[in-house]
Amino acid sequence: QVQLVESGGGLVQAGGSLRLSCAASGRTVSAYNVAWFRQAPGKEREFVAAISWSFNTYYADSVKGRFTISRDNTKNTVYLQMNSLKPEDTALYACAANLKFPRGTESREYDYWGQGTQVTVSS
Repeated sequence: QVQLVESGGGLVQAGGSLRLSCAASGRTVSAYNVAWFRQAPGKEREFVAAISWSFNTYYADSVKGRFTISRDNTKNTVYLQMNSLKPEDTALYACAANLKFPRGTESREYDYWGQGTQVTVSS
C-alpha cells in the first residue's frame, strides 16, 4: 500500500502563497487518484482538490481559480499550489489516495491518508 506524507504548511499573511507537497512511498503514485482535503477547528473535513491518475483535475468552488493541484510521477509527489490565500483557508490540509474513484470528492472514497500539514492565514 502507499504511504503519504505532507509538507509545506506554515503561517502566511492573507494574499500570500504556499505550496503543499504530498510525497508517496511504498508504491508508485502514478496509478493513484490523489486529493487534498482540509479541516478547520470545529468544522467537518472538506474536499479541496483532486487529480486523477490521468491528470484530470477537480476543485471545490471555494478554491477554484486560486489553488492548483498537480502531480510529478517521476518524483512520486502531488502538489497543491495555493495563491491569494484567505483567513478562511486556515485548516489542517491532508492528502489522500485511492485506486477506484478518479473523480472522488468524498473522503469516504479515499483509502490512504497522510497526517496533514497545518496552514494558517493571518488577516
